[in-house]
Amino acid sequence: MLAKLIGSREIAPGVRHFEFEAVGVERLEFVPGQFTSFTDVIDGKQITRAYSLASAPSGTNRFALCLNRVEQGHLSPRLFAMQPGDRMEMVQPLGFFVLRQPPRDSIFIATGTGIAPFRSMLQAHLKASSLSVTLLFGVRYESHLLYGEELEDMASAHANFRFWPTLTRPDAAWKGRQGRVQMHLAEAVNERRDVDFYLCGLKEMVDDVRGILKRQGFDRKQIFYEKYD
Repeated sequence: MLAKLIGSREIAPGVRHFEFEAVGVERLEFVPGQFTSFTDVIDGKQITRAYSLASAPSGTNRFALCLNRVEQGHLSPRLFAMQPGDRMEMVQPLGFFVLRQPPRDSIFIATGTGIAPFRSMLQAHLKASSLSVTLLFGVRYESHLLYGEELEDMASAHANFRFWPTLTRPDAAWKGRQGRVQMHLAEAVNERRDVDFYLCGLKEMVDDVRGILKRQGFDRKQIFYEKYD
């Protein structure tokens, strides 16, 4: 399968939102939270990288990705150099980082581009009568709060969704939460035991939060995660 670039835009320094369409199919079928893999031949070697979809299924062949440019990376510089109409090999989305069924009230915890699968889940599932979700989103700087305005709008429109951004390097004007997401976990849980946890982001954060939750007595079946280096 081929992915054709429709367009892209910078949403933070070194981070772009990409809009693609899957060539040759009318509908791209996937479950919110899943990922696709892109493949290209670079310097004679076949390079494959997996990326979470950053949009909900739309009933069309279009989908979005949210990507960091990794300066020493093999594939991200090629993706950042793509122009509308350019194509790259992709595979049918797959993966198990999806809301379990039936869904329960949940706490989403993301760092950096780990926000991508949560954007997909929220677009698909956040309705007035749906589950209650708290999203803890940790980045260094306010400029890196990917989809921040969109998430704030979701929180304003849905009483069952709380968006809690937190910065580790805030400037003097920042009035919100500070520090790593781990520092705000207890407040988000608020002594509840009947919630599920979904973690996506850097390995250090995911491993640390999993350890905290396990020490607090949460069952591993309540903790779902994807992590990257």
